[in-house]
Amino acid sequence: MSLRIDILTLFPEMFSAILGTSIPKRAAEKGLVEYHLTNFRSFATDRHLSVDDKPFGGGPGMVMMAPIVFDTVAHVEQLDTRPATRILLTPQGRVLDQPLVETLAKKPRLVLITGHYEGFDERIIDGLAPLEVSIGDYVLSGGELAAMVLIDAVVRVLPGVLGAEEGASDESFTGGLLEYPQYTRPRQYQAMDVPDILLSGNHAAIAKWRMEQRCERTKKRRPDLWQSYESGKNKARGDDAAGG
Repeated sequence: MSLRIDILTLFPEMFSAILGTSIPKRAAEKGLVEYHLTNFRSFATDRHLSVDDKPFGGGPGMVMMAPIVFDTVAHVEQLDTRPATRILLTPQGRVLDQPLVETLAKKPRLVLITGHYEGFDERIIDGLAPLEVSIGDYVLSGGELAAMVLIDAVVRVLPGVLGAEEGASDESFTGGLLEYPQYTRPRQYQAMDVPDILLSGNHAAIAKWRMEQRCERTKKRRPDLWQSYESGKNKARGDDAAGG
């Protein structure tokens, strides 16, 4: 069964480019994922189609109203029997990383709740209990761009999307390390040569070189990732020793 992704947004037109090109498009054409867009304004009840209001207590901006979001989520979730994982895109959420991406890719259905303006009425979080997800420590105009990043990251790790089982296995962050350097023709360019090992035909030696490069690159460029990788290896050694 395909992964169903429901996108709840005030600006569904923003998603046409990302969902209609490249890997997200190919995944849908293969029947591996399906996208459904729902506009919050469809559930507004006044003649102005209001979805937000001024915050109690004063302050800048406008806040998404709880009844609008609750009604939208309730309507969308009853459209399909697959259990839904609700995700609220917010800078206050857990930072999206590759382990979370791979976890979400195993779910049968994702319901992405994207806000705009100042944010959400807190009762949306309290009542719907979504998984709160951020794509980084910065503020965007809305959750739509964050939802696009999440969709692209999740869809590309679905089995069969990239066309080869090992397609994403060596990419950055897979296994906790950055990706190794890549080269293609020409073999020499502006006095810079392709490493001889990659031309040797020795696949075992190439695999060893690539792993060494992943480790070295991660250690140099992302010491935080390297520390986590080393900690994980040490824990695994400890577990093995404890197991006998």
